[in-house]
Amino acid sequence: MIFKPLRFVLISTPIGSVGSGKGGGVELTLVSIVKGLLEMGHKVVLVAPEGSYLPSDCKSAEIIRIDGIDQSSWQHQQIDSPITIPADGVLPKLLEIALNVGKDSDAILNLSYDWLPLWITPHVEAKLFHLISMGCVSRVMADAVKNLSKSHHSRIAFHTFSQASDYELTRDPIVLGNGFDLKNYFFQSCTHGPLGWAGRVAKEKGLEDAAKVASLLGDELNVWGVIEDETYASKIESSVPRGTIKWRGFLETNEFQKQLGCCRAFINTPKWNEAYGNVVVEAMACGVPVVSYKLGGPSELINSGVTGWLVPPNDIEKLKNAVLKIDEIDRQKCRDWAEEKASYKYFSSRIFSWIVEGIG
Repeated sequence: MIFKPLRFVLISTPIGSVGSGKGGGVELTLVSIVKGLLEMGHKVVLVAPEGSYLPSDCKSAEIIRIDGIDQSSWQHQQIDSPITIPADGVLPKLLEIALNVGKDSDAILNLSYDWLPLWITPHVEAKLFHLISMGCVSRVMADAVKNLSKSHHSRIAFHTFSQASDYELTRDPIVLGNGFDLKNYFFQSCTHGPLGWAGRVAKEKGLEDAAKVASLLGDELNVWGVIEDETYASKIESSVPRGTIKWRGFLETNEFQKQLGCCRAFINTPKWNEAYGNVVVEAMACGVPVVSYKLGGPSELINSGVTGWLVPPNDIEKLKNAVLKIDEIDRQKCRDWAEEKASYKYFSSRIFSWIVEGIG
């Protein structure tokens, strides 16, 4: 079937500008969608916070940058926290502009994990779709997804079945996975490098467990990502021998994957129901086997014994033992899985099919 070119409006995360790293995996997901839709011949307008930018191969996308106060992320709030929008908040501005621009577009895709875009969907004429980027961390968000499933189930999609299981839905979830530009990740056959960990340095990511394993093995742990909680990071560093943790910071993909590919194993230690696990796929794309807790999205991405090892959550001893047998994993099979299951072209085509079906 041949489709005419469509015009899509994308709403970015309101917790930081695209390219800053504050948006975590949502930023990478957004770039993959933009790149894929552009290559399919569609037009893309991105509505994002001030300071946002896209890679050079997405230059044909239009960016509307909006000034305003960042929204607080739901994963840093309590389960019963109320809805809060700061004065001069960027979230309602992003939504307002997207709805206005969307009048001349075929669909709006929202990547902001927040209450307002979900709540407003039944009340506007615009065909507003939502790619949910987190597991359930708030009763307010749980209710918003539940209610939208009742009225507009086809407008919400998830990255994994594990993530979707957090929510009460009226029908089976729409699960789309995620995608990456794999030409930006180079396979490395190195089997004698350090250990690696990547993600936002925040309590729900469980860095302390990876650091503990590295210290037990007398190993070096490279850590990449934005430090959201300095006190938490300092506490972890002081709990292990000096030099165990090598803080690498947030890096652009090109430099990140070079360093990541040198690792002999990647450790993933989520303390919550991770929606997908972008860094897991990034590691495997470089040929790095992954040792992870069997929890959330990563449990669907890792073929235990083939591309890494899955162990029970919070079991430090089994996590350590899995690292010790990482040489049983064929690194090429890690890369092969990424190419088969996680290319941005495959992902963006699923995004397109989902939205086209939803708009009829």
